Amino acid sequence: MGFSIKLAPGIRVRASSRGIRTSLGPRAARIHVGGGRSGFSTGVGPVGFYTSLGSGRSRSGGRGTSATSFQRQLAAQQRQAAQAQRAEEAQRLAQAFLRILALHRVSFPAATRPVAPEPAPPDRAAIYQHYEQHALAGVGLFQRSKRAEAKQQAAQWTDAEVQRQWTSLLEQRAGWQRYLDQRWQQLCSNNADVVLETLEEAFDDNEAPSAAVGVTGDEVSLVVLVPTVEQVVPERMPTTTQAGNLSLRKLPQRDRAAYYRQFVCGQVLVTVREAFAVAPAIGSARVAVLRHEGPDSYGRPIVSCLLATTIHRASLNGVRWADADAAAIVNDTSNELLLNPRPRTGELLALNLASEPAITELINAVDLAELTAGQ
Repeated sequence: MGFSIKLAPGIRVRASSRGIRTSLGPRAARIHVGGGRSGFSTGVGPVGFYTSLGSGRSRSGGRGTSATSFQRQLAAQQRQAAQAQRAEEAQRLAQAFLRILALHRVSFPAATRPVAPEPAPPDRAAIYQHYEQHALAGVGLFQRSKRAEAKQQAAQWTDAEVQRQWTSLLEQRAGWQRYLDQRWQQLCSNNADVVLETLEEAFDDNEAPSAAVGVTGDEVSLVVLVPTVEQVVPERMPTTTQAGNLSLRKLPQRDRAAYYRQFVCGQVLVTVREAFAVAPAIGSARVAVLRHEGPDSYGRPIVSCLLATTIHRASLNGVRWADADAAAIVNDTSNELLLNPRPRTGELLALNLASEPAITELINAVDLAELTAGQ
């Protein structure tokens, strides 16, 4: 006999007290195998949904297995395989939804003044070996006094060479530190070239292609390219039926649009947070979120603008990242926010930029071919 608890909207998990042996996979979608029947459970709390994947022990029939018994066993194995496949799919879907909801919670360490590393000291042993071979050249093996003098001379040459190399290394380090200090000063004074180069390097490994296209005063202009909803939000979500069985229900269009909006806002926040972290003097960010709609008849990328906003660094102070969702944070921290949701479903539609010349200028400053190269 089991019982169930509701862990999240639309997801109910159920616990069973019968023989669980080995559990495989995360709690969101876990397969149990071992003695007794194999099973599947889902949940993130101390109890969870559990359902048997096996058919139990089969009955033996005298000297052989009857055709009916064999068919039952085959059908049970097919059901078990189908349920295991469904459990694996549920695990994948759960991870996809959790990733969307947690995207904006990625944090970045604040940039600090770079320090040139201390150079490795010269290899004294190798240097001495070189000079010793040179000093002992032509000195006989039994000419002890001359050999001792030669080794002493090699040691003196070694000391001098080690000191020369070490002085050179320290001078190189000092020169490198002067360069780093100059770059740091330029970064902290919002030198446009240095800020843009720094952000280009920081954005290089971002999931959503991003680009910094301009710096005006202490404001940076950013562009983020996001995929379509079909590429991001799964069509189905793992849940349970009233009987407690695992189900992969089709996600309503409104819910799917809501998850996509969370994804888009999450990409905005993770890009802005990284920009503020690596460029410490930037005070605000103008962000335009673009979506690649495919190529035109000339092969040039077509993009639409889904969202535009301005977020100030100070507005992010005190945000409860672990609790608030991305859409709420963008809505609450934006100084200006442009969205065009479809009234019935909430689907994000392209913005009409006819009266937004600043956004149009921002988009035109982007190398769209480079930005969409991986899409």
